[in-house]
Amino acid sequence: MTADPETTLRADARRNRDQILAAAKTIFAASGAEAPMEEIARAAGVGVGTLYRRFPDRDALIRAVAMDNFERVLVDAKVIAAEETSSWRALERLLRQSVELQLSVQLAMVSPRALVILKSDPEVRRLRDEILAVLDGFVDGAQAEGKLREDVGAGDIAILFATLLRQMRAKSPDVAEMAARRCVGIMIDGLSARPGTELPGRPITSRDLEPG
Repeated sequence: MTADPETTLRADARRNRDQILAAAKTIFAASGAEAPMEEIARAAGVGVGTLYRRFPDRDALIRAVAMDNFERVLVDAKVIAAEETSSWRALERLLRQSVELQLSVQLAMVSPRALVILKSDPEVRRLRDEILAVLDGFVDGAQAEGKLREDVGAGDIAILFATLLRQMRAKSPDVAEMAARRCVGIMIDGLSARPGTELPGRPITSRDLEPG
């Protein structure tokens, strides 16, 4: 029995799309959303023509990456919220385990082009706002537990995360991953509630992160 050509074509198209998204995520994280489309196609193992058939322009690819990441982060966050009885442990777990969160925050806050897409696309904005709502809940709960310092907000954490985890040049991917995990560990240690340096200004909230 031979495979149905139409089914095979759909499977190939899906595989190509998944390969392109995976390559785009890695390259966007390392080089930003303005990375050459040819570089993404090469990393995905597909031709440039195949990439453009799946995603007609850069904005379409950025939107697809953002949607895929936000959906994965939201699922992770909801699972963590359901499994953890401590908001502090939930926050710590989300920051430590979610690679998708790293790229999502970068796309939402670092890339000017991605900011335009996030602002104009209602579905992307909906997912982004749902993630921030979960993060707000973790922050409020962790502060009520006395585990998270009182003078920070969800916006502070998002900004710290985006700043610390911008990919650095390293001798190998393993070194870069280790450095990222160490940065997150240092960040979490600094967020814990204990005497420390007084912060200037006021806590930055999720509302302060609204694209302007």
